[in-house]
Formats: sequence, structure tokens, C-alpha cells
Amino acid sequence: MSDTYDAGPVAALRRIAFLLERGREDSYKVKAFRGAAAAILPMSHDQVVAAVEDGTLTALPGVGASTARVIADAVRGVMPARLAELEREHGGDLTTGGSGLRAALRGDLHSHSDWSDGGSPIEEMAFTAIELGHDYLVLTDHSPRLTVAHGLSAERLTRQLGVVDAVNQHLASAGEGHFTLLKGIEVDILDDGSLDQDDDLLARLDVRVASVHSKLKMDADDMTRRMIGAIRNPRTNVLGHCTGRLVTGNRGTRPGSRFDAKAVFEACAEHGVAVEINSRPERRDPPTALLELARDLGCVFSIDSDAHAPGQLDFLVYGCERAEAAGIDPDRIVNTWPRERLLAWATK
Repeated sequence: MSDTYDAGPVAALRRIAFLLERGREDSYKVKAFRGAAAAILPMSHDQVVAAVEDGTLTALPGVGASTARVIADAVRGVMPARLAELEREHGGDLTTGGSGLRAALRGDLHSHSDWSDGGSPIEEMAFTAIELGHDYLVLTDHSPRLTVAHGLSAERLTRQLGVVDAVNQHLASAGEGHFTLLKGIEVDILDDGSLDQDDDLLARLDVRVASVHSKLKMDADDMTRRMIGAIRNPRTNVLGHCTGRLVTGNRGTRPGSRFDAKAVFEACAEHGVAVEINSRPERRDPPTALLELARDLGCVFSIDSDAHAPGQLDFLVYGCERAEAAGIDPDRIVNTWPRERLLAWATK
């Protein structure tokens, strides 16, 4: 790794935060570097240089001693030691397989911003998706029932749609018109199988991921009816993390919900609803046996990051590794499709 660095201090701070998220480090570490990047972003290059030279960086709100060292090194064209360390620790391949399928993905249909329970603004998620080579990213913040995740009321979702339009306009004016931030939602599947948002608002979205987040211990027959009810809803495009299980991570573990998987996946195949291959390491959902069953029943799939932070957008390769191991044809994975084909499918 070179001892020189010429990308500038904001890029260095953002890259450190990205690598910390990619390596699943504690979020408080990430916030320090993203906060410092936000603090110096409005400053001119000369202003940042002056603050480095006169030792006043740490007087800026959001800049501490460790982030000041990164800024000073980057300003002077020196590779920041913290960045070099994290590149060695978290910058390599996340998996041994899946790279071929990962290269075929055009985008990601499941991501969260700080409008619900994500950790970063919408524009930061979009910028990172562009840096990862995406053609599109679907913003899918939570629906109202999930209050613990600050789910979006109809009013807040309406306001968010305007923000998405503004982000896309800014990206187009900045020469990033090849990328589109798509309007979406991760909508809760209610106990009776209905969807937790106004239908007229759901109709305004590009892609809708429907997920169960509550009463995961529901009786298997009731859960089956609940899931199939949502799958039959013409607004539903993707069945998110179908079992809801957690297999590792700081939230602990929990078993998946019980349901008639054959009946659920047959409904997905009949109604053109994609089964999500959730790429979060703590989920690995659906389990391998269910993934193979959905494959054999003719389902289409969506490999999604379920990212709650920019660095987690790079988790897609985990799902790609599982899909490749299961022998799933890439053309059955909807986010290998160009945007126009994806949107035509989603408005079935």
C-alpha cells in the first residue's frame, strides 16, 4: 500500500467509516468519522489546510483528536494510519465465492436511511451505491407499525418521495444520471396479511418489499395465511427475510417463524413475487433448505443487502455466494435485470 494519499480528507473519513461498517464494527466508531466528514465538508480546501496548520481542527464540532489526525495526514498527502490499518483488516474479499454473480447485479432492492432505523442520510446511501457500481438502489425505509424502527407515516413517506426526486435531480446535474435512487418501502405484513401503508401511496412507489416483523411465533397455519395474503396483494414485489431468523450478531439469535414453505413459495411463483435472499450475515435468510425449495418451485429471487449503513451495501456478495452455491440461474435474480425490465416487472 502506498504511503501517499491524494483523495482528500473527506474521502479518507468516508472510506474509514465505510470499512468499519463493512467489517461490522461498533456504530459509535463509525459516527465519529462520518461526523468529522460532515463537519469539514462545507469548508473550502484552504480553510481545512489553515485549520490543520494552526492546530484548530479539534475546535470544530464533530472533530476529535483521532479524526483530526486523519484529516491532517490526508491534507498533507500522507496515507492516514487508521485508513491503512482498516484497508488491511476489512478491505479484502468478504467471501470466497459469489464474485461472478456479484458482478452481474445491477442494484439492490432493500436499504434503509436515517429516516427510519438506518444510520446515514439518503444521499450518503446513494453516493455509496454509485461508488459500488450500482445502476439503482431502492430506498425501503420501514412502514408505520414498526415504531421501534421509526417507521414512516403516510405523511413522512410522502415527504420522502420528494427528497428522492431532489436527490435524483442533483445526481443528474452532477453527471451521475446513469444511477437512479428508486422509491420503495419495507412494508410490514400485518396479522391478517394486509400491508401496513395506504394503497394509494404504495401505488406511487417503484418497488415494495413486504416483511413480517412481529409475532414471529404465530401458529404455522396462521403465519402461512398471513404471508400468502401479502403475496397475493398486487402491490407486493419482494417477500423480505421470510423466516425472520437471526443466526448471529449483537442482537442475539432467534429461530425462524414456522409456515408451510411449499405453499408460500408456490404463491410467490404464481404471483411473480421475488423471494429475498437477505445478505445480512446475521440473517442468512432463507435457510439453505428453503432457498433450494424456492428454486425448485420456480421462484424468482432478489439478492438484497438490507443495508442500514453505507458500508453494509457491500454485503450483497454474501447473498451472491449462497445463490451461486444453490445453482440459481442469474436471470431468475431480478436485480441482475436492467432498471427498465425491473420496473416493468414491479408494476405487474
